[in-house]
Amino acid sequence: MSGMSKSGWWAWSTKKKILVIGTIALVIIALGVGLGAGLGIGLNHGDDDNDGDTDTRTPVNTTVKWQPAVGTKWQIVLKTDNLDTSIEAPVYDIDLFDNDKATIANLQKMGRKVICYFSAGTYEDWRDDADEFDKADLGKNLDDWPGEKWLNVKSAKVRKIMQARLDVAVEKGCDGVDPDNIDGYDNDNGLGLTEAKAVDYVNWLAGQSHSRGLSVGLKNGASIIPSVIENMQWCVNEQCAQYDECDTYAAFVHADKPVFQIEYPKGDTTNNNKAVSTKQLSSACTAHKSGNFSTVVKNMDLDNWVEYCS
Repeated sequence: MSGMSKSGWWAWSTKKKILVIGTIALVIIALGVGLGAGLGIGLNHGDDDNDGDTDTRTPVNTTVKWQPAVGTKWQIVLKTDNLDTSIEAPVYDIDLFDNDKATIANLQKMGRKVICYFSAGTYEDWRDDADEFDKADLGKNLDDWPGEKWLNVKSAKVRKIMQARLDVAVEKGCDGVDPDNIDGYDNDNGLGLTEAKAVDYVNWLAGQSHSRGLSVGLKNGASIIPSVIENMQWCVNEQCAQYDECDTYAAFVHADKPVFQIEYPKGDTTNNNKAVSTKQLSSACTAHKSGNFSTVVKNMDLDNWVEYCS
């Protein structure tokens, strides 16, 4: 080979080779910068409903301070003028708006963790921030719930209001939040809500909660469990025994996360302090796959009255 004449690349001068290599390197760098900028634009503006005032994306910080154990006893009280704190339950779920900071602090001094309830998927005309919603974001009325309408959960304005509610939860000292009515997709909502939109919203709520040091749970929404369970610390379900769907919520127990189950054997017309029948209690407490659930038997208006499984 040493006797053959050089051609092509081998015949080029060192200066020419350096020039060609340098040009190729510059092209590669330029392509890399362009691709990175394009991906950045896609990540930052992927939500058409985002605006300059509200970050509607899920924050990167997903640190969770509190993860309750499977089987943790709980109490939920959303309607009362005098909260009964004598129930020996390590977890209380109470209304965010109707309870002040002192009430929450008192429960915590008694060794309880406090979950603060608010509706994340509906407009309620009696809430303090009701006048902040845009009419365009309001859907159809909820059956049997006067003054309540479904919300457009993709709206940046709605999400901004929910961020403010989470800030209130932090200010009041809540340990976690219980965002209700995220299942508008399963109802006649008038807004075109879908499961995909619910998944996006629930995961967004999780990110917003976690970034504030709050734990969060899924309320009902059985069909979206596989898409959100990783970001949830528990779930709250209503009437899974009655509707024979507790096996679906058992996915949380399999993930070492509690299922806070509520059953209403008395129906929606009888709210009193009388115990339910042995048969009613057994039906609520022994549903298929619900053996490790944290079950409470309640009046429909969720007042102080409660019964527990043995």
